[in-house]
Amino acid sequence: MELIQNTPDLSAYLAADEAVDHHHELVRETAAHLAKDAEDSYAYARLAFEFVRDAIPHSQDSGDPRVTWRASDVLGRGTGICHAKAHALAALLRAEDIPTALCYQRLAHDDGGGHAVHGLVAVRFNGAWHRQDPRGNKPGVNAQFSLDGERLAWIPDRESGERDYPALYAKPHPAVLDALKSAPDRSGLWERLPDAL
Repeated sequence: MELIQNTPDLSAYLAADEAVDHHHELVRETAAHLAKDAEDSYAYARLAFEFVRDAIPHSQDSGDPRVTWRASDVLGRGTGICHAKAHALAALLRAEDIPTALCYQRLAHDDGGGHAVHGLVAVRFNGAWHRQDPRGNKPGVNAQFSLDGERLAWIPDRESGERDYPALYAKPHPAVLDALKSAPDRSGLWERLPDAL
């Protein structure tokens, strides 16, 4: 699948916004802490990915009812769903001048009752975009950082209505961000998240 920038200006994928707030002190401190152990930007990107994937539990897996959406809140509270974790990873990568996009998949619910939009990031290295899934691993899910072929949590099954969206966004999709910002808790969030883009 060809990934398509939503905006041609690459600098947009380095910018801070209300959700990807990489100018925030906590984001900068976390990025600096991770960067001290990285020999280059590739190593840093892997460390940042593994930190968000492993050190910040997915709130569904941990049973945490809180909803986070701003990168600094995800890092500060240590929780978030896939979209929030994608915002945190994008902020950490952009803090170290690595162009990072937000991107999405449409996936079926585990119980087969409908679909939900799933959040990922894409990093730009060597003139190409590479999608990554910082959602968090669990039995049956084994996402890994990779610049040599995707190793995402899920591969969409077209027959069940799942799909990859090729668009690469500089800012969170408005429908996703609105759902995150308006949800009183995680159960309310499930009712608000879009089932397609």
